[in-house]
Amino acid sequence: MHIYQLEVLSNVQVSSRYWHMKLDASPIREKIEPGQFFNIKCADDDSPFLRRPFSIYQINKQEKTIEFLYLVKGQGTIRLTDVSAGDRVDIFGPLGVGFTLNDDWDTVLLLARGVGIATLAALVQEAAVKHMKCIAILSARSYDDLLAAQTLKEFGAEVYEVTDEDGTSDVDKVQQLIEQLLIANDINAAFTCGSRRLSRLLQNMTRMYNIPAQIALEENMGCAMGVCYACVCDIQEDNEIKSVRVCKEGPVFDLEKVVLA
Repeated sequence: MHIYQLEVLSNVQVSSRYWHMKLDASPIREKIEPGQFFNIKCADDDSPFLRRPFSIYQINKQEKTIEFLYLVKGQGTIRLTDVSAGDRVDIFGPLGVGFTLNDDWDTVLLLARGVGIATLAALVQEAAVKHMKCIAILSARSYDDLLAAQTLKEFGAEVYEVTDEDGTSDVDKVQQLIEQLLIANDINAAFTCGSRRLSRLLQNMTRMYNIPAQIALEENMGCAMGVCYACVCDIQEDNEIKSVRVCKEGPVFDLEKVVLA
């Protein structure tokens, strides 16, 4: 992992709450995996003082570009919207442990909520390269927030959209949908990001159906290098609860091991 000054190719607002930024990644020599993240300095001055973690939305190996889809929520992301094409951003990474896609899997299930959809988009992109079928359940407050749905469809994913605004996103209805998909498909693995309640649901169901599953955790990070311990979570391993750092040991973990409060 290194610090890079990458050229911004575009940084545009794509909905009422989300922005999409594309960077020239040609200086990056490390391999970038879906599920990994970068720590970005959001402004040239010291406000905000700390960098912000951004999961990778798309990895374009031929174009040598990377993309981020981010929710404008606080001071850091507000300042990042000031960046324009031709500017350079100070970016640190790639960081963390990414998803694992076994070559012998044929069909995988994805369950994502909110900005977690962006985290799983790069995984769908990688699955398409491996000719793997992806079934994705995308949950959001409104259809306006389902920005990555079309991108996932373009990668060949079978997408099911559930939203608060049409009353289809509560846990019971999502559970019914997952049960239908498990009956209709031979699903080899599952992945989730973006919602504790949906992650708990998927954890219970993958245990019941004995399906391996992974989760990308979203936590507030300070250093993103495992030094400050600001992003600690608990996992259960060998009948013992252990505290681990999401930025260093994660952000991707086996779902069955994560203690979801």
